Amino acid sequence: MSSVFFALRGLTLGLAWFAIVNAVATVVAAWTLRHAARQPRVQPAAWWLAARLFPATASTVLVLAVFVPSYWMFEPRNYDEGFQGVITVAALAGIAIVAAAAFRAGAAWTRAANRARAWMHIAQPIALPGATMPAFAVDSDAPVMALVGILRPRLFVSRPVLSLLNREELAAAVAHEVGHRRAFDNLKRLAVCATPDWLAGTRTARQIENQWAAAAEHEADRIGPAAAKGDAHSARCALASAIVKVARLMPVAPAIVEPISTLVDGSDIQSRVCALLDGSAPVEPRRRWRSAVAAIAAIVALVAAFALYSPLLHSAHEATELLVHLLP
Repeated sequence: MSSVFFALRGLTLGLAWFAIVNAVATVVAAWTLRHAARQPRVQPAAWWLAARLFPATASTVLVLAVFVPSYWMFEPRNYDEGFQGVITVAALAGIAIVAAAAFRAGAAWTRAANRARAWMHIAQPIALPGATMPAFAVDSDAPVMALVGILRPRLFVSRPVLSLLNREELAAAVAHEVGHRRAFDNLKRLAVCATPDWLAGTRTARQIENQWAAAAEHEADRIGPAAAKGDAHSARCALASAIVKVARLMPVAPAIVEPISTLVDGSDIQSRVCALLDGSAPVEPRRRWRSAVAAIAAIVALVAAFALYSPLLHSAHEATELLVHLLP
């Protein structure tokens, strides 16, 4: 088999495996959502993000770390094999998944860039209490309080919001956006838009994304009171008041449309306000023993991966051969 044909066949099989594993992982993610919905414990934002990115991550890792090395090491190069119909269709499906994800990512990035560009035309630099990024006042009647950008984020606040919030509320709202910046939530939003999987656009995806957005808002809400130099209870009340005031001005919108973090993004306002006023955290604090157990588990998994990697490559090649010979 020529080197070109060898590469094309490997690409076809890799895309087919990507589509197949992606479909299986999508079922797992959907089952995870249903299982989590029955649990009384509130899951942290990282858990929901991992659930959303799991299909794309699992299929990508399997193809790049398992299939590609096994194909390169064990696939004979001295004979030609055709392209089976089902394998070709699965490969085309893999291409479609990746292309759709690239389109969604490009569209989301373009929307965010256009929105920031439009705001900059009517914006003026402004000093805001606690802001760790450039802040701008937007001369617009629309209510705006948004963090835009990933590497060099900028905070935009419209004049109506500035006039609506008092100094304590404004400081708490700014601290909330600082929390989004520290958590790299805009990057995570872009990753959600760009993830190539069968989940995209489905009800299950929207549910997971809404859960992640709500958990991320709760975590960002805790930044303000935690960073307050004075009374933490007063800081929580100020942030709760700011959320309610701004929410009354803003229409309800989907949780994740573009990589922009706002004070109010359509998440459950009531639960956020109740958590702030009660001083409760919807996410259980991390305990040291949990971190130690996680570190030990990671080390064991790494050692096992090294020990089982070579047999895994053999098994992957055998599975590929079985797939090729069984499917028409």
